[in-house]
Amino acid sequence: MNRRAEGAALAVIVVAYLLLGILYAVRTPDWQAPDEPAHYNYVRQIADEGRLPVIAPGDWQQEYQEQLKASKFAPELLDRLGTIQYEDHQPPLYYLLAAPIYGLTGGDLLALRLISVVLGAGVVIATWGALRTASPAQPGLALSGAGFVAFLPQHLSILGSVNNDALAELIAALTLWAVIVYLRGTRYVSPVMLGVLSGLALITKTTIYFLAGIALLAVLLRGRRARWPRRVFASHLAAVIVPALLLGGLWWGRNLHVYGGTDFTGLDRHDTVTVGQMRTDEYIEVVLGGSERQYLENLLRTTFHSFWGQFGWMSVPLPGQVYRVLGVITLGLLAGAIVHAWRVRFPLALDGPGRDVLILFAATIVLVTAAFAFYNLSFVQFQGRYLYPALVPLSFVVGAGLTGWAGLLVGRRPLAHWLPLGAVGALALFALYALETYLVPNL
Repeated sequence: MNRRAEGAALAVIVVAYLLLGILYAVRTPDWQAPDEPAHYNYVRQIADEGRLPVIAPGDWQQEYQEQLKASKFAPELLDRLGTIQYEDHQPPLYYLLAAPIYGLTGGDLLALRLISVVLGAGVVIATWGALRTASPAQPGLALSGAGFVAFLPQHLSILGSVNNDALAELIAALTLWAVIVYLRGTRYVSPVMLGVLSGLALITKTTIYFLAGIALLAVLLRGRRARWPRRVFASHLAAVIVPALLLGGLWWGRNLHVYGGTDFTGLDRHDTVTVGQMRTDEYIEVVLGGSERQYLENLLRTTFHSFWGQFGWMSVPLPGQVYRVLGVITLGLLAGAIVHAWRVRFPLALDGPGRDVLILFAATIVLVTAAFAFYNLSFVQFQGRYLYPALVPLSFVVGAGLTGWAGLLVGRRPLAHWLPLGAVGALALFALYALETYLVPNL
């Protein structure tokens, strides 16, 4: 694939994503995305009151929120919608960026949703950039990985809503791209840039705090491989840590002043305010009769379903047979990734930076999965979207899986080169089908 064809294919993926993202933003009924009213109200408070909000008792209203969801946000119940403010503890960067759009459009919900769609285009491009840099000899892998991120139905649903996930994922993808370039030893990415990106992560969402650790790990891996003296090690580490702490420290200091104690993230106050939210121990004992095995089965099943597509406030799943097909596809992608690794003598054929990239990808998946598991020790949150900060390395596995199967067929079927992009196109059609057949009619 030459550069022109590669650029054209990426452009098609991004344009198709934008069209689908806009469709999801327009066609999804108002407020029918997880936590959308609370995220919207955070933006509203900044725009209308000129201040960052403080989470307080009354921001979580279990009974009223259940009524809203049960009635599909019936208009007669929306008079108190502005009082749903349980996301007020979140770091502020996304909401500060969205507030001017709120002011210019009079608080138009669709306009705010389209911010997320645009940020999502950045996620797709940054994913391609990260995978292209990680595996420069395989443009098809990067394109198919980016296409997976672009057309995953649940991902489109989240990126078509008012939610700070879009900015968090963009910063995660940009950071991983920058880390990979940094590991290659080029001058395009300095440790200061890694520090700034890590700092932006600290003021965007706690689910991407792990990026600071990834940046530091990159310094350690590069320094070990280059046999840096201690002075060089220390300078690179300081260049990452200082900007990150300067940015994150501003937010943490404010929280310590507002919430007191050691609650520098506001999460302790959030846990105190959200009275009535299902706790894990209550779910196991009361709902499941003490069965921890059933809990684990429910966790794995629902997380898998909602990673691919379970819409609204988790109220609209796809049919069971669709999930079974997706399960087979997932296993097939994992098998294809193994085939690809075997064909290219992976990882033995990788150079030093290539092995370091693998370590960072593995660390990202482990850290995101561990954070998700830790969250579910306290609250019942079987939502696959919490794994999306690891979409870059996950898309690498998807791209490798498709490339692996295509490589086996290319000798017999020359058109097999296009198999990965064909699979991406099929996923885009499935995303459109899921929107029109399941999401819209059932919300």
